[in-house]
Amino acid sequence: MANEPTIPFSTVSRDLIQDWLEALRSLCNEDHYTSLLERSDLPRHGGVSRQRVTLDQIVRLYQLAAVETGDEMMGLWSRPIRPRALQHLLTSVRESTSLSSALYRFSTFWNLLLDDYQFELVDADDTISLRLEAKTNATVQRFGHLLILKLAHGILSWLARHEVVLEHVDFAFACPPFEEDYAVIFPAPVTFDASATSIHFFKAVLGPVSTRSTEDLDRFLENAPHDWIFTRSQEHTQSLRVRAYLNQSSWEDAHLAGTAQALNMTPRTIIRKLEADGTSFRTIKDALRRDIAIRRLQVGEVSIEAIALDVGFSSAASFHKAFHRWTGTTPSTYRRRY
Repeated sequence: MANEPTIPFSTVSRDLIQDWLEALRSLCNEDHYTSLLERSDLPRHGGVSRQRVTLDQIVRLYQLAAVETGDEMMGLWSRPIRPRALQHLLTSVRESTSLSSALYRFSTFWNLLLDDYQFELVDADDTISLRLEAKTNATVQRFGHLLILKLAHGILSWLARHEVVLEHVDFAFACPPFEEDYAVIFPAPVTFDASATSIHFFKAVLGPVSTRSTEDLDRFLENAPHDWIFTRSQEHTQSLRVRAYLNQSSWEDAHLAGTAQALNMTPRTIIRKLEADGTSFRTIKDALRRDIAIRRLQVGEVSIEAIALDVGFSSAASFHKAFHRWTGTTPSTYRRRY
């Protein structure tokens, strides 16, 4: 575990990106669609129950599909978003004098491009909210809503040179079975079944922007969406703080009492805070084990027995049982599929 990066490595369920895959499929013939998935290291069909995908797979698919479909939002909105749109958006927002004015430029830019939705800025006492108002009765594209809100947050964080604190995030669709994935993406409480999709910022954090050079802009575009689709915060929820601590500990020290002490809380307090995040200490520990194991299976030729020990299991048999519970398949089957 000591070799893992400081930022906790994460996977998300394939279900999170399923809307995106279906939108992308509508833009391609079957051969092209299959080719995009293969080159992104994604299986052609979901197949495996509870299948996971990595940030690298999402980034590769985005970078390939945005170019090859000629739509930088890859079918997620009713109108194609033509090439270089993101570049023009960044060019506009980097001229802002404050993060709040950058948020205004973000909204006006997208309002020129979107037909089925329009952004509104809602100014309240302590917050400014970017609200996505539906203009048609079109079915909500869940991944499209996630991606455009995360883009807003990512661009503001890029301009601030640190991850901007959020107040909360709302989505105008029912809570999905993969609700836990949204905590990986957004550093804030997330609610569902809202009247409109929106992202809420504290006014106090929307200060001046940091100057960004043309080289910075080019690097952001080259890496997109790597630098903004997954949060880099280790402190935005108690669950990710716990995950960050466990990620840097030995499995022998990965217990509730030690974690609570490291985070300057009592075990009772940490249990209560994790319950407020809709999770538990064991769930977080198991998710970290799962994600590290999946990464080991997808890269390199380390034996399954070694991976089992690496993620804190006393035997390969115990690891096999846990892995099947996590993903619906065995480690060896999962490795063959990748």
